[in-house]
Amino acid sequence: MNNYNIQEALKQLGIKEVNYGVCTGTEWKETPGDIKTSYSPADGKVIAGVLQGTKEDYNEVVEKAQDAFKTWRVIPAPKRGEIVRQIGLELRKYKEPLAALVSYEMGKIYQEGLGEVQEMIDICDFAVGQSRQLYGFTMHSERESHRMYDQYHPLGVVGVVSAFNFPVAVWAWNAMLALIAGDVVLWKPSSKVLLCAVSVHKIVAGVLERNSVPEGVLSLVATSSKYLGDDMFKDKRLPLISFTGSTWIGKKVGRLVGERLGKQILELGGNNAIIVTPNADMDMVMRAVVFGAVGTTGQRCTSTRRIILHESVYDTFRDNLIKAYKSLKMGHPLDSNTHVGPMIDKSAVETYQIALEQVVKEGGKILYGGNILEGEGYESGCYVVPAIAEAENHFNVVQEETFAPLLYLIKYSTIDEAIEIHNGVPQGLSSAIFSTNIHETERFLSVEGSDCGIANVNIGTSGAEIGGAFGGEKETGGGRESGSDAWKAYMRRQTNTINYGTDLPLAQGIKFDI
Repeated sequence: MNNYNIQEALKQLGIKEVNYGVCTGTEWKETPGDIKTSYSPADGKVIAGVLQGTKEDYNEVVEKAQDAFKTWRVIPAPKRGEIVRQIGLELRKYKEPLAALVSYEMGKIYQEGLGEVQEMIDICDFAVGQSRQLYGFTMHSERESHRMYDQYHPLGVVGVVSAFNFPVAVWAWNAMLALIAGDVVLWKPSSKVLLCAVSVHKIVAGVLERNSVPEGVLSLVATSSKYLGDDMFKDKRLPLISFTGSTWIGKKVGRLVGERLGKQILELGGNNAIIVTPNADMDMVMRAVVFGAVGTTGQRCTSTRRIILHESVYDTFRDNLIKAYKSLKMGHPLDSNTHVGPMIDKSAVETYQIALEQVVKEGGKILYGGNILEGEGYESGCYVVPAIAEAENHFNVVQEETFAPLLYLIKYSTIDEAIEIHNGVPQGLSSAIFSTNIHETERFLSVEGSDCGIANVNIGTSGAEIGGAFGGEKETGGGRESGSDAWKAYMRRQTNTINYGTDLPLAQGIKFDI
């Protein structure tokens, strides 16, 4: 087992038997909501409880956030960046215990938990630099003695709704950029991983207090749909909603936010594929495929779902992949020998089983895995063996995203056919091709190639760096988070024209004399 004692980690993070779920920065509110108990999918044991926020608590938090925005927006961006820098330093201090909690409450292995917290630290570093680069552009005016330029201003209260599979990193992607942009942030985490969110707010509270950051700049409402259903999405007081989750819920979010003409960042489902050509380095492919398909137990939006194999390498790769899967160790996520931890809950396991049955019904074949593990160490009922299936791209089950370790093998003959298969799904998040042939790789990256928001060459579909904008097209939602110029989504763009002359010429040469 990893040396991490989960009880010691909880103690370091300040997690008690029952914890408040509503926070405005440093002030925690005792609420009348029911206690939401968190169980670990690793062993089925109770971790701790969270006193859920109610609709009334939410309204109070939003009001405080609106007031805080008036102060926070006028603080110079580099000084806002200094707060983010300190948050990054504080996260470094708590990297190990927070990673252990992420692993224990969500189920991903400890190494992935460490990686997730590192993503938080990395986005803090990125945002600090970005706080000095919230740049606009100047344009030449067609009118004499005029100057034109554009600039960016903060939006207001940004609502962040995160999913269970990345219980802390997705918040950081959004919150750190929103903070340096001058926005304030209200976080509603997945009700399946509330303790991770509570822990993060406990960690950052010291930074906010030492710097006298106004209450409401970083807020938390940890609750379930019982108390806060679609209220955030309909709330005109939140000009921007960043939602991470499934496509079918994302469509509803998009409709509700769109009806009030609010801004939205949607990070939804992926149906990510790797094209493997005869010119690929097969050792590299194997490593990328296995981690991409079974990492986080197949519960990443960037998890590898489909392998599109050239017919000349299909049989050999299939056989070697099955051998690799047989070497995987399923077990407790805090055990350093574990490759694959549990799924988030029994409901996810049931969805996995239904998908496997559907593959067979539609004419596919399960080559390996798919069974639920039982016995000592698997008492939670959340452990499964990752599955490999032969399928065809047009199967209904293949067209949908199954949030589980289910990998489809699909055969192709020509690169044109491979790209057509690759793009022939409703989702468009992450993609990859493995080849040493420049004609194949450049074709994949061209306008005729991958239709995804992320397209990789000789690396897998999962494990994006924070330096690039993260997001996808089609039913993935079109949103972008993290690096590149994703910061612009958290701000409103304004075009300014200044007349420093003594005349008032009109644009387009219009004459209007009075």
